[in-house]
Amino acid sequence: MATMTAQAQVSHPGSASGLAPGRRLLPPAGLTLDQHLVLHGPPAYRGRLGALVDELRAAGLTGRGGAAFPVHRKMSAVLSAGGRPVVAANGAEGEPAAHKDKTLLALAPHLVLDGLQLAAEAVGARDAYLYIHRAGRVSQYLDAVLAQRHAAQVDRVPVSVVYAPPRFLAGQESALVHRIEGGPAVPRYAPRLVAECGIAGAPTLVQNVETLAHIALIARYGAPWFREAGTPEEPGTMLATIYPASGKARVVETAPGTPISALLDVQAAQAVLVGGYHGTWLPAARAAQLRLSNTALRPEGAALGAGVLAALPYDRCGVRETARVLRYLADESAGQCGPCLNGLPRVADTWATLAGAGPHRAARANLERWAHLLDGRGACHHPDGSMRFARSAFTVFGDDLRHHERGYCSGTNSAPFLPLPAHAPLADEDWS
Repeated sequence: MATMTAQAQVSHPGSASGLAPGRRLLPPAGLTLDQHLVLHGPPAYRGRLGALVDELRAAGLTGRGGAAFPVHRKMSAVLSAGGRPVVAANGAEGEPAAHKDKTLLALAPHLVLDGLQLAAEAVGARDAYLYIHRAGRVSQYLDAVLAQRHAAQVDRVPVSVVYAPPRFLAGQESALVHRIEGGPAVPRYAPRLVAECGIAGAPTLVQNVETLAHIALIARYGAPWFREAGTPEEPGTMLATIYPASGKARVVETAPGTPISALLDVQAAQAVLVGGYHGTWLPAARAAQLRLSNTALRPEGAALGAGVLAALPYDRCGVRETARVLRYLADESAGQCGPCLNGLPRVADTWATLAGAGPHRAARANLERWAHLLDGRGACHHPDGSMRFARSAFTVFGDDLRHHERGYCSGTNSAPFLPLPAHAPLADEDWS
């Protein structure tokens, strides 16, 4: 199974590397509060409601949690909703292949918490939450960081820590709201946006922790500085978890527009998974021609998503890897709607059949028929993302599927490549 390196690595994407290393998201090692304040200065409060929104609009910052929604629009929606807003930092990274949020919280927690405070000021919130997994050393470290900030009186709004269960869907926005309210961390059918009616019915601004760290830097150094990296359409830098064919994962800070081939040895791979387990398989030869941006990936049916790039080596079977992940995704369903409760298990069972040997024409026909039936029908986007992953595998690994039908598998290494949790999924009722 792929393992993550202990030290995050920072990439320097050509002309986009003009940002001073000290002003990037990831320092070479975790900084104390004093060191953080020496490097960046105190949080750049504006002193009035909404003042930061225009700067974020000019910066072009989009959410780094997967949806890439413009941050200024989300803040404006909370401001327009009235009432007393709440803000939440979402660090409950449920994607098994992603390590960017955990790395950021371990190396630069003060940037995240500065961004949370600045977001609270921007929308007028008096309550703030840090939503994370109870991940041993990281959660203990964050408790110490919050205590240090409280003693130094650098925060204007108190921050409450709420722990998410180790489930794939626990970081979904409405699941976060449920959990902070004291309920299970399961998504809800949402006729109203969380920005309008979230925690305890209050307008709620939920931002991924990487997004908040960017807010902290933009508030200090300005929109033109932020736009020195990336592309005009997708400015700034981003964190990504990279799995080369060797399987030794690392987290890098790069910029949208960076060639995928600059981050991965694509020639050592048969296919590249882009965006994580709700993402898209691409043929390696095609991935080698693409840049890491939503603009470049969209025509391929792909997106940056969870910020994962994984190069599947030639000695692994793409059909078996896909079957493993689909079984995990089906088991991680909250079981609240038909597409998750019935649809995903049937898809996973069918892929397991295809990963075996022998002709399975009926199974292939069923997958083709189900390809788009689950889209847009779930309580959340879990069925959509899972089927996107499955559809892309059906196309990219077509030759392997035909090999399996003839009783032959091209994979010579049976060891799993894509990472999955070592433990079995928790019981359906245990989402807290």
